[in-house]
Amino acid sequence: MSQRQVLQVFEQYQKARTQFVQMVAELATRPQNIETLQNAGVMSLLRPLLLDVVPTIQQTAALALGRLANYNDDLAEAVVKGNILPQLVYSLAEQNRFYKKAAAFVLRAVGKHSPQLAQAIVDCGALDTLVICLEDFDPGVKEAAVWALGYIARHNAELSQAVVDAGAIPLLVLCIQEPEIALKRIAASALSDIAKHSPELAQTVVDAGAIAHLAQMILNPDAKLKRQVLSALSQIAKHSVDLAEMVVEAEIFPAVLTCLKDKDEYVKKNASTLIREIGKHTPELSQLIVNTGGVAAMIDCIGSCKGNIRLPGIMMLGYVAAHSENLAMAVIISKGVPQLSVCLSEEPEDHIKAAAAWALGQIGRHTPEHARAVAVTHTLPVLLSLYMSTESSEDLQVKSKKAIKNILQKCTHLPALEPLLHDAPPNILKYVVGQFSKVLPHDSKARRLFVTSGGLKKIQEIKAEPGSLLQEYINSINNCYPEEIVRYYSPGYSDILLQRVDSYQPLTN
Repeated sequence: MSQRQVLQVFEQYQKARTQFVQMVAELATRPQNIETLQNAGVMSLLRPLLLDVVPTIQQTAALALGRLANYNDDLAEAVVKGNILPQLVYSLAEQNRFYKKAAAFVLRAVGKHSPQLAQAIVDCGALDTLVICLEDFDPGVKEAAVWALGYIARHNAELSQAVVDAGAIPLLVLCIQEPEIALKRIAASALSDIAKHSPELAQTVVDAGAIAHLAQMILNPDAKLKRQVLSALSQIAKHSVDLAEMVVEAEIFPAVLTCLKDKDEYVKKNASTLIREIGKHTPELSQLIVNTGGVAAMIDCIGSCKGNIRLPGIMMLGYVAAHSENLAMAVIISKGVPQLSVCLSEEPEDHIKAAAAWALGQIGRHTPEHARAVAVTHTLPVLLSLYMSTESSEDLQVKSKKAIKNILQKCTHLPALEPLLHDAPPNILKYVVGQFSKVLPHDSKARRLFVTSGGLKKIQEIKAEPGSLLQEYINSINNCYPEEIVRYYSPGYSDILLQRVDSYQPLTN
């Protein structure tokens, strides 16, 4: 057998291996093939090919493994159980940039599924190697490593701490300064995933100087980058007053308000979330938002979108209004109440209705003036029907009841209260009647209107427990009128009159 023929055997074997890994990598892109590949034992066949003498076979085998592990935890689990991780980690440090990208992709695909699988990656020493890849000259390798680190960190504080301890943060902050947009995006996302878990982790991100670099990118034309930048700043600001103030000091206002008008829905949502996370902490931070025109801009933003995109903005108005009378009045003056009422009536999702109910309650609970501003938008009957509806979620019922109670206890605008006299259940009715008992003794015009609108008649029909608070309220209302008027409107009084007619003997001459 000639040398040529001997070599031909090797060439054919190499060709077959190449063809095999390429086909598997191709088949793994389609979900319908995954189960068949798994049942055919593809994992154990790919494993030795990771150490193949031919670099392209190694890389394609890693790519195929990554695509498979990406699908579900069973396949990711198979990568861990098949002892493939140590091999990948070793190759990450040794091989060329193509292989590094493919190996980092496998680590990301395994780590994304659960904290346990991410922990398996940490346990085999991958973090140190991934962090070294953050210093690679090739932006694609950096990007692949950042993806993997972000997917590990997002699960919980312990895994994030492991990423921090491996020295990733300063290098991630360098990555957001790189020219490549894709690298900037994923590095901002990874910082967000680390900062979200605790004030301490957020502080490590801040200490590395991340805020200034993130803040500079708020007006970047790339929508996906803006989403990640706004998300990272939100995850920092949410933890404490100090962290929120540091974000504000990076001069994000008024630039962040421009994002509320962005064409991209998620830029709007993340900008709203950032403003909410800042405003919720203190009256001073909320006042700063008001002063920069943030409340009016947020109300416009809520009007321009639907569904979950609205949610952080609705909550932000509630947080601002909750702090003080003046801040709640700022929301009213900016026409926030009609917009929240629209959300309450229009939105199909209960959790969004619940947020709008809560926010309206926060606005109306301060003074009669605040309560009136909410009541005149016909919000109370809507809240009442949501509270009484069996289709409403428990959370929506609780929030609606609390909002009604908050508004009623301050509301002296009687025309808005009257519909509730007829529809409210006893536990709400006592607050409605209580407000009438406070206003009627001091307002003769209201007393007359209360009679002509049928309110007094309705009061007489209420069956209250003797000695209850409700009975006390009814008595103090009745005391505002002459006894014969009260009798006239009492149930059964017309029957008594008819009996008197029946028993009356007319005088005959």
